[in-house]
Amino acid sequence: MKLKFLGATGTVTGSKYLLTSGPTNILVDCGLFQGYKELRLRNRDRFPIPPEQIDAVVLTHAHLDHSGYLPLLVKNGFTGTIYCSAATHDLCKILLPDSGHLLEEEANYANRHGFSRHAPALPLYSEADAVRALRQFSPVPFGEPFTIAGKLHGQLNLAGHILGAAIVTVRGDGKTIVFSGDLGRPNDPIMVAPAAIGQADYLVLESTYGDQRHDPADPLILLGKTIRDTAGKGGVTVIPSFAVGRAQSLLYDVHRLKEKGQIPAHIPVYLNSPMAADATALYQRHLPLHRLSHAQCYAMRHAATIVNSVDESIALNERQVPMVIVAASGMATGGRVLHHLKAFAPDPRNTILFAGFQAGGTRGAQMIAGAESIKIHGQYVPLRAQVNQIGNLSAHADADEILAWLSHFKRRPVRTFITHGEPAAADALRRRMQEELDWPCEVPSYLDEVELS
Repeated sequence: MKLKFLGATGTVTGSKYLLTSGPTNILVDCGLFQGYKELRLRNRDRFPIPPEQIDAVVLTHAHLDHSGYLPLLVKNGFTGTIYCSAATHDLCKILLPDSGHLLEEEANYANRHGFSRHAPALPLYSEADAVRALRQFSPVPFGEPFTIAGKLHGQLNLAGHILGAAIVTVRGDGKTIVFSGDLGRPNDPIMVAPAAIGQADYLVLESTYGDQRHDPADPLILLGKTIRDTAGKGGVTVIPSFAVGRAQSLLYDVHRLKEKGQIPAHIPVYLNSPMAADATALYQRHLPLHRLSHAQCYAMRHAATIVNSVDESIALNERQVPMVIVAASGMATGGRVLHHLKAFAPDPRNTILFAGFQAGGTRGAQMIAGAESIKIHGQYVPLRAQVNQIGNLSAHADADEILAWLSHFKRRPVRTFITHGEPAAADALRRRMQEELDWPCEVPSYLDEVELS
């Protein structure tokens, strides 16, 4: 059995792991690279294995850095089955077509305005490609073994993180390999804690926050203060947000802040992401996967005014009154939030609030690092607004929480591969695991292949 790392090495994006057992090839995750241009260009490279030779894909969860390459894989010849949880399937039905639609919109916008270096600019894949990929999905229940392909069998366990997120266990050739996916937090106000895993011969472990401890301060207090202070200056709070997971947490927090009187009830809150609105509705369909009641799901769904049309989105940019706008994408790499940044970033009364991890090379990372301007749609936009970040709103376990999750293993794996982290974070987690747990672990590089003997 061999394991090859096709992504999420030296970065938190592009998660793809190729597991080979005899003639059988499967992928665990199939995500897009995001951030630095060098990484994004990998999305257009020839895939390291012909897609038609892949027998199946197993997804840990629906975020595009784990699922967003699927339409291109199918477009280029993959005909196998895509296994995931039912909630992940429901979210992918929203996320993947929207991703294709946005890629087409961005290519068309670039062609109309002539700022692309390619003539014409072409999308990585289309909405139609995404719809075709969805036909190959096959949801499986949590906790029940299933056949992936050949002699490889799988099982999904709850990972927390976002709705439907899974820890993936693969068994075959007398070995057990566990892929953590993105681990949630044990005390998240919405998502359940990650399931305890007791045994694995090999472990592929995420390290997004492998060098950090989340701030113990209550993020609700920080969020409320930011909104109040910005409104007091007559400004707008723009929150770039992932449409799945983060947007729902923010809506629930806004509901709680207004309920407690910690932000004025009259401040309008807008969710400018039809995709996020659709994802929020799924929480009532999958109640066992999170901590919210029906009533709390209803309150979350109605905490903001949904902005559906492009005209409504444009109209928001012309309003010069205190308000809160939550819009995708979470790292400001695309989507409607870019138009809000163009409108509101130049005004020092406004606040751009990031509520999660910002991968290197993204606009979000540049803004947090103190950039004086940001390039959007081929033009530089002055950045005079206040830029804040609330890191402890993250849906990822921090370093201490990862080590606490590892404590459930009855014995240490033969090898642990630390992935899905920036280099400093991955290496810091490796050192802690070796020093505190005495676990043999390593940080693989892009396209490394290891024998699981």
